[in-house]
Amino acid sequence: MTTHWYEGPLAAFDTETTGVDVEEDRIVSAALVVQDATGTRPRVTRWLVNPGIPVPAEATAVHGLTDDHLQRNGRWPSPVVEEVGRAIAEQIAAGRPLVVMNAPFDLTILDRELRRHRASSLGRYLEHVPLCVLDPRVLDKHLDRYRKGRRTLTDLCEEYGVVLDGAHDAAADAQAAMDVVRAVGRRFAARLDRLSPAELHTLQAVWHAAQARGLQAWFARQGTPESVDPAWPLRPELRTAA
Repeated sequence: MTTHWYEGPLAAFDTETTGVDVEEDRIVSAALVVQDATGTRPRVTRWLVNPGIPVPAEATAVHGLTDDHLQRNGRWPSPVVEEVGRAIAEQIAAGRPLVVMNAPFDLTILDRELRRHRASSLGRYLEHVPLCVLDPRVLDKHLDRYRKGRRTLTDLCEEYGVVLDGAHDAAADAQAAMDVVRAVGRRFAARLDRLSPAELHTLQAVWHAAQARGLQAWFARQGTPESVDPAWPLRPELRTAA
């Protein structure tokens, strides 16, 4: 019997950060969860980072990580982001699709940290392995586009009956995102069974761009100046004027 991709091997990645600006904010914790099949025991790798800048109170209120705790227990960013880049590349090379909730945030902030601390980029770690990402937010929004309400990880867990134990802990969020992707696969099996994760990766870039255009148009109607980046799963590097 064929195992569908959503029941098979997956890896999931998540970060906690000093804020929501991928260009300026920093990673304070990260986790990679690897699971060989539905229901098997996951293998979890966690990283705690002393970001080298103060952690705003608003960020601490979300993830509970204080300046003092990170200074005492966190490692310097440079070796951590190197390990994270290698770990992600290893999983993709092993053929495991990478689940990332709202991928353009976590993958872009990791890329910027690699540029900042390693004079490198996420692309360099993935030179020989094609990136294959499954983003539960993009998948759910495309497959169930008329459902009302927000689509945060907490909302998706509620919708798909996934237990989120300890929201805003990187490992808990990564595991929950993976469980949501598996649940999305089951619910929409008739539409997803014929697609491979690599094909879905390509489609999600198109779906996300369309979703971004729709959100941009909504902002315009509301008179909100906010801009929505259509890039997925990684935002291109900002080119600074000479």
